[in-house]
Amino acid sequence: MKMLLDLFSTDYGLMSVGVIVFMLLMAAFFLRMFVHKMNANE
Repeated sequence: MKMLLDLFSTDYGLMSVGVIVFMLLMAAFFLRMFVHKMNANE
């Protein structure tokens, strides 16, 4: 419980959440882009 409280209430915890969300969104974007480009060549 203390970890979740630190994660969402401290500045370094919120920055960690932001980085995690950013990396997941970037991975989804690249996956979508690569799949689209691979299908366009066929």
